[in-house]
Amino acid sequence: MPNDPRICVIDDDDAMRDSLSFLLDSAELSADTYESAITFLQALPGLDPACIITDVRMPEISGTDLLRQLNDMGRAIPVIVITGHGDISLAVEAMKLGAADFLEKPFADEVFIGAVRAALERGKAGAEIRAERTAVIERLALLSARERDVLQGLVSGHPNKTIAYDLGISPRTVEVYRSNLMSKLRASSLSDLVRMALLAGGLGL
Repeated sequence: MPNDPRICVIDDDDAMRDSLSFLLDSAELSADTYESAITFLQALPGLDPACIITDVRMPEISGTDLLRQLNDMGRAIPVIVITGHGDISLAVEAMKLGAADFLEKPFADEVFIGAVRAALERGKAGAEIRAERTAVIERLALLSARERDVLQGLVSGHPNKTIAYDLGISPRTVEVYRSNLMSKLRASSLSDLVRMALLAGGLGL
């Protein structure tokens, strides 16, 4: 199905690649396979993968190297790293680089599918947060300079009177700006305003 989440399997072992693809297909999950991280990275600009499964040990670009490159590109894609016996140190390194999970060979089919489904849920939640953050940033861009000043005061926990004093305006004017903020940002409460500002990474955008 076109709207199914796409899973990218990267492994230089043909048999392992085919096996993982078969497992995913049997669980009604759509998969694309790549024989190396290089071929995957070449295809990545045209892809929107929901999850990546990669062997940690591969020629030229390893699984950990791939994680580093994804981080450098700002691609927040859940990655499951597959490791062989004795690769725990590499697995730990991968987790530090943001891997969603790692699986040691050999692993049970149900463990593999469970890890993939968990990674897909994590990726879905992350995508929703990123979409909300984008929407908040777009709304923040609609604020005037003075409205942003008032919002900064509110997020800092200052009462209207303090904000009014700091900005050299009346408390009543602060209330008007506050009402405008609630409307433009589609916030229902002060806590909403604070959450949105934090989600957008602060107000120095």
